Formats: sequence, structure tokens, C-alpha cells
Amino acid sequence: MRAVIAEDSVLLRVGLVKVLEAVGFEVVAAVGDAVELLAAVEEHRPKVVVADVRMPPGFHDEGVKAAMVIRQQWPETAVLLLSQFVEERYAADLLATNTSGVGYLLKQRVANVDDFVDALQRVAEGGTALDPEVVAQLLVRRHRDPLEKLTPREQDVLSLMAEGRSNAAIAASLVVSDSAVAKHINSIFTKLDLPPADASHRRVMAVLRFLEIT
Repeated sequence: MRAVIAEDSVLLRVGLVKVLEAVGFEVVAAVGDAVELLAAVEEHRPKVVVADVRMPPGFHDEGVKAAMVIRQQWPETAVLLLSQFVEERYAADLLATNTSGVGYLLKQRVANVDDFVDALQRVAEGGTALDPEVVAQLLVRRHRDPLEKLTPREQDVLSLMAEGRSNAAIAASLVVSDSAVAKHINSIFTKLDLPPADASHRRVMAVLRFLEIT
């Protein structure tokens, strides 16, 4: 599985290359700015891109803008953004363009290799991965209908859904049965007024409602 890395810090870039190669990814390019990132994606058409949110020359949102271009021009390429700090709007901007194959993590997650690789593989396979700290801050801020209708346990389930967790992973995290998770999710769909449809689509819509970007 081919990957492109875009990170201006040489040490972190080298570390990411080693981590990805150790778990079977083929790193076809490792670059230091957004211009080189777009050129590398156009040339190699990787399965996944791991990119810093802030890169030269402005160190503002160059990585986010490049990610949005990638999702529009090469939608088959998944994108996982890394950020030094929690910046919720960047996660929202990325998800607003495409709800599959996207992720947003804090750089500190890279230190936990297993969790980072798990998130990266979910994104590469078309799923989503949001940093737990981003999700936690969103939960604190969201007190309006219809989210306030959710029970504390349903909010727990929705926050884990927003991280990109599967039903089985949610059950393991909350130490409940798979059937209990399924019941909570069905209740969430009802309270958020998401009618029966494709299950994956409803999960995405529930997360988007949670992020307030629909």
C-alpha cells in the first residue's frame, strides 16, 4: 500500500517513514511542504497521505488546503492530517469535502504506534479517524438540540463513532456487548432524526450532525 508523507520536521518525517514501512506501507515520497505534497500525489497516486496541518511557507493551514485539493482531484487517496494542537475547524473542513478516507490526529498520537497505525489503516481503508481530544472538546461545546436528547451513554457511543470506531471497538472500549452498542446506535439515529437507510451512510450523517457541519 503506497503512502506519501508531508511533514516539515525532518525528525518526525523520518520517524513516520520508519513507522509506516514497519507495518507494510511503501512510502513513495516524504516531503516538507504542501507544494511538494501535491506534486508527489499527482506523480505516485498513493493510497494514503499523512500530512501536517501547518507547513511552509506560512505555517498556517497549508496542509489542510492541500488535503482538500487531494480529496477533490484524487478522491481515491485517503488523507490523515496531523496537528500539534486541537483545531476543530480543520477536522470539520476536511470532513465537509468528503466523509470517507479522512482522519485528523494530534501529533502526540504518533508516539503510541499501535493506536496511530490502527487509525491510519482505518483511514486508508475508507474509514474516518478523529482524535479523541477533538471529540471530547466537541462534546463539551455541543449542548443544543438534538444532541442534548442523547443520554450520557449514547453520547459516549457517538463520540467513539466520531473517532471512527467500529461497533466491536466501541463495545470493547465501553465494556458492553455488541448488541448493546447496536441498540444505542439505533436510538441515536432515532433521536437525531436519521431515517432508515444505508447503515454506513447513517453513521456518517450522525457524526456530521455531531460535528455540526451539515
